[in-house]
Amino acid sequence: MTDPRRWMTPLCWLLVAPGLGWAAVRLAGLEPGPVVPLLAFTPYVAAWTPVPLLAALGLRRWWPAGVAALAMLVLAAVVLPRAVPADPPADGGPTLRVLTANLLAGAADPAALLALVRAERIDVLAVQEFTPDAEVALDRLGLADLLPYRQVNPEPGTTGSGLFARFPLTDGGTRRNAGGFSQSYAVLTAPGVRPLAVESVHPLAPYAPEALADWRAGLRAQPPAEPGGPPRILAGDFNATLDHALLRRLLATGYVDAAANTGAGLVGTWGPYDGDPIPPVTIDHVLVDRRIGVRDAAVRPLPGSDHRAVVATLAPPAG
Repeated sequence: MTDPRRWMTPLCWLLVAPGLGWAAVRLAGLEPGPVVPLLAFTPYVAAWTPVPLLAALGLRRWWPAGVAALAMLVLAAVVLPRAVPADPPADGGPTLRVLTANLLAGAADPAALLALVRAERIDVLAVQEFTPDAEVALDRLGLADLLPYRQVNPEPGTTGSGLFARFPLTDGGTRRNAGGFSQSYAVLTAPGVRPLAVESVHPLAPYAPEALADWRAGLRAQPPAEPGGPPRILAGDFNATLDHALLRRLLATGYVDAAANTGAGLVGTWGPYDGDPIPPVTIDHVLVDRRIGVRDAAVRPLPGSDHRAVVATLAPPAG
């Protein structure tokens, strides 16, 4: 009769291998084609890594336990900081409330979006997948009364983009990413603060192998933070999480992720909200120049969309 104990060590290594491989890929910033969409689920893998560690410890398999502990520590080190709030900027001075929302080809409930703008006292609204019908519906409900300034590019389907603001927008325009999504941009002039460059971000999603080149090109094309230029805000559906190396490289130019900075960086923004059985992942972001303080950030429901909205309260530098 075969001794079942002979299979315990191979079983432990089998349990350890996925977490170890994932940690190696994430730490090295490797993103071969099939790995790109999977990396969005890194927080779930990190949450699972104690399982093989406890199994190896329970079976007294010390080498697998040590390797499992290493994988767990690596993934915890890259994931957990997003749940730890940084010190907020000192009280006082003007604030700016920014909201970004993907409207799912205009299917998001316009009344719910307008109610969110009102309730959150939004100063800047960035929208993606913005359609002509969505613009008409929002204007009919009174968006122009709340946010009278705009730089928009409404288009049928998923490629439209828009910026709405309480304060004047100048030097605006629209650019188009590889893959077709457009991005509206402008310079915001608000009382008491320096002019701010604002852009509604939407690179192509890495939904299939043939889309990866355009996904990479879209992320690489995002404007870097420029210490010598105006402080910049990038708000939108980045189709990438902080576990994607290209987004981390953009952050390294001088941006802060508002949600991660306030301890809300693990809250999902896309996934099951239109019925798809996909664990939520965090692909919508408000990135701000490091010269801009972050007081608060939160994720809000948006009926009719497969995304949730992200709201951030910012402390821009005084003008």
